[in-house]
Amino acid sequence: MEIINPNAAILTNYEVMTTLKNMKNSKKKHGLHNLATITYETVQYLEGTSCRDQTKEAIGEFLAAMKPFNLTKNECLMMINDPPSSPLHIQIMIEDTDERLTDEQVNQIIELAAKLRPREPEESGTGHQTEGQE
Repeated sequence: MEIINPNAAILTNYEVMTTLKNMKNSKKKHGLHNLATITYETVQYLEGTSCRDQTKEAIGEFLAAMKPFNLTKNECLMMINDPPSSPLHIQIMIEDTDERLTDEQVNQIIELAAKLRPREPEESGTGHQTEGQE
């Protein structure tokens, strides 16, 4: 992977995790003694976040769905890396939320972001919510 301009783009946690996994699986040595440790620890951390269950397609769909809301790239990036689950969460991520979005739009964003969140982040790996969720 060649970085042409390091300031040209921003990466989601999913993209970082995918890149590090590809580097880890690569047979090429990168010449840094601590790279394996850094890569391992970073991947372990990221696998404990919502990016573990994200896909390139889901992120693309989310970004396309966000276009009508006129959000900045950084606001979208924050929502991909930490999908909002409440109106308060959105207020923290989006500047001047009350002026820029209606309550209905906030609820739409929460519904769209739910597709990027793991079903049960702290529970067993079943991924199914059942009774008792009312």
